[in-house]
Amino acid sequence: MTTKKSIIIASLALSTTLFAQTKTTTATAPAAAKPVSKLEQDKASIKSMCGVYKVTFDFAETFAPDTAYKYHKRYREHAVEYVFIAEETPNKIALQHLLVVQDSIVIKHWRQDWLFENKDVYNFYKDNQWNKTTLTATQAKGTWTQKVYQVDDSPRYEGYGTWVHVDGKHYWESTADAPLPRREFTKRDDYNVLRRHNRMEIFNDGWVLEQDNEKIVRSESGDKLLCWEKGVERFTKGDYNVKLAVKWWEQQKQYWADVRTVWSDVYAKTPSLKLANRVDDKRLYESLFELGDKLTEGKYQEATAKQEIKKVIEAFVKA
Repeated sequence: MTTKKSIIIASLALSTTLFAQTKTTTATAPAAAKPVSKLEQDKASIKSMCGVYKVTFDFAETFAPDTAYKYHKRYREHAVEYVFIAEETPNKIALQHLLVVQDSIVIKHWRQDWLFENKDVYNFYKDNQWNKTTLTATQAKGTWTQKVYQVDDSPRYEGYGTWVHVDGKHYWESTADAPLPRREFTKRDDYNVLRRHNRMEIFNDGWVLEQDNEKIVRSESGDKLLCWEKGVERFTKGDYNVKLAVKWWEQQKQYWADVRTVWSDVYAKTPSLKLANRVDDKRLYESLFELGDKLTEGKYQEATAKQEIKKVIEAFVKA
């Protein structure tokens, strides 16, 4: 009797383990012990953005100082996105986003790095140029900088703020200037800076990036507001197949780690970074994506890869 009971218990334990293994990319992780410090609460909120999501993108222009301004058509799109930790140290958490299209195509999407009490911030100016500024210790104290990168790991925008945990809410807010979003980058030339007022809030079923954006025309004489825009990116957890994305990243992760390393060297020595739009009639992401596919086809050679990555990136960096 005891033996039979032991077998049943063991079988149940095995079944539970197998069930957990099949749900690793979709199920919510087991609840961790309640954070005991503000820093641990911050990290828990950031890490809770990992998972598999249906993402909806909704944007609408709202107000314009010029009453004759003609508002552009509202934008709505959706996608399946896989978010996971690509790198972690005591004061840094890097979250990589991958898009999955029709269960058959994987697209490397944006990356967000979170740095605690960071002092170096790249501010977008205009025309593919970012200028580095240094925060004081007082400004940086207790804050997290969110550094958002393009699909090729070049800079997009960087903002800093304090995570707030109150009345059951967990959110972070910042303001940062950015280039035009991809949805308008090739379609519009009537403004050149998007000032993003971001709020990221964590919910039980996912998280939301809420935006109040200013579309700005920036020139040597100053800034002129074209219009305001409301944006909501809603990440809702779901049971979606991301096995192809997991497999793709396993093959490509060392390559993109080396891309990040090369970019880090560029950022460290470049107080004002300006990038060319095209080199040899290709955009930077096209060149780096092609190189990644080539270098990961066979046995990956890290030293050779870094040299080739550096050559591509430096070709786009304008003196």
